[in-house]
Amino acid sequence: MDSRKVELRTRFREEREFHHEAIDWDVCRWEHLIASEEFTSARVIASYISYGTEPDTHHINQEILARNKILVLPCTLPDKNLQWVQWDGSDNSLITNGNVREPQGTAFLGSIDLVIVPALHVDRSGNRLGQRGGSYDRALKNLNAYSIALVYAGELTSEEIPIELHDYKVNAVATPELLVRFTSQS
Repeated sequence: MDSRKVELRTRFREEREFHHEAIDWDVCRWEHLIASEEFTSARVIASYISYGTEPDTHHINQEILARNKILVLPCTLPDKNLQWVQWDGSDNSLITNGNVREPQGTAFLGSIDLVIVPALHVDRSGNRLGQRGGSYDRALKNLNAYSIALVYAGELTSEEIPIELHDYKVNAVATPELLVRFTSQS
């Protein structure tokens, strides 16, 4: 693994602590993301339940359900790959796996139109730095879905994210204030 990624993760996690405290989540409701063509035209959306200092996904997930779209969330398998499971919004159907809340149920086998991805930082080429483990990189590689990473303001960076062969770019990034689409993806 690139030692620079390890250093960046440490630095970015420390910076995120500051950003998390400064956000008023009653005001930041991701309306620009929810109003986007990618969101409104999607029938099936993969999201996640945020935890800790991650940008809050609660309102996004509630909007997916309120608009009668299919919401699928990731479950981490023993090999660290992701399996998508449909979620109805009920807290009773969630289990805790480490720090993450995941839905119980069978794997969703249909096509996913949009995937909302966690990230620590995203550079201006669409490279994302995740928490470590490559689960989302492997999932994105196997999905034919438009991908949007969620980050705080300042986490869309001109600083180049180091990439490895397994890393997979996102199509766009959303901060609480804006949505930036990238022109190409590899």
